[in-house]
Amino acid sequence: MAVSDIAWPDSPLDDLDAAFAALTCDPNPMTFDLDKLGGDTGLPGGVMTLPALRDWLLTHPRAYTARDAVWRDLVLRARLDGPAWVVAAAGMALPALRRCAGQLRVGWSGDAHDIDAEILTGFLAALRDRVDLSKPAPYASLCMAAWRAGFELRQRVGEAVPVDDVEHVAGPRTPTVPYGHPDLLVRRAVGLGLLDACDEQPYIDLRLGRRAIEPIAATMGITVDALRMRARRIDERIARALANGLLTGVASPQAAAELAATARHRKRTRAAVAAATGQPPTAPAAVAA
Repeated sequence: MAVSDIAWPDSPLDDLDAAFAALTCDPNPMTFDLDKLGGDTGLPGGVMTLPALRDWLLTHPRAYTARDAVWRDLVLRARLDGPAWVVAAAGMALPALRRCAGQLRVGWSGDAHDIDAEILTGFLAALRDRVDLSKPAPYASLCMAAWRAGFELRQRVGEAVPVDDVEHVAGPRTPTVPYGHPDLLVRRAVGLGLLDACDEQPYIDLRLGRRAIEPIAATMGITVDALRMRARRIDERIARALANGLLTGVASPQAAAELAATARHRKRTRAAVAAATGQPPTAPAAVAA
């Protein structure tokens, strides 16, 4: 079925259903090789079409190990292997997304398609960036993100209170802390040598942008574990600097010199590891200092 031949419905979830059907129909349905997930998952094994795999998971609701293995692979494919796998992952979750929509539409006076759109948007945001694959139950996290997005839409609409004149509204209007720009603190941390310039944007994407770690690590040419360790050590250095007032005040010449020396040592260590392994400093063997 060609994409141009699809009669697209109005509902975002029905749109997703049509796109998923186009990906998984004959003569070249999208498939999933279960043998690549290992033999201890409880999955039947072999190559299955995605609808067949979805049906198997639905009829085995307590197959937690199998579901986690499938969804870790689906999330990783959606992040690294292109838009088709994004549609595939969302289509695999469609029964749960429809269930969320049904629950959240109860008592909703707005357009039901708005709820559908928020649920799908929340799911896709979690699929792209929010769900941490090092933690258990990625599918549950995806579904919760979808439900939360729809619920927050209801809350926003329900809590909006129109006023005649904002100038006469009682109460403070100063934004609550934090209302600054934490990325500026990261830039200052780079200037002080708390993290290297090559780590600045990946760290901002990971910690402030809450982007998925796998594509960032792939772009840097290091493993996910190496990047996770590198980010954790940067967290510790920034936390100490904040506690000591180095990032919010003026660093003394002695403190600045010590930080610069530490940065030079870190750079030499990475270069030495790279030279010993024959890989560039950002390769997997150069685990972050």
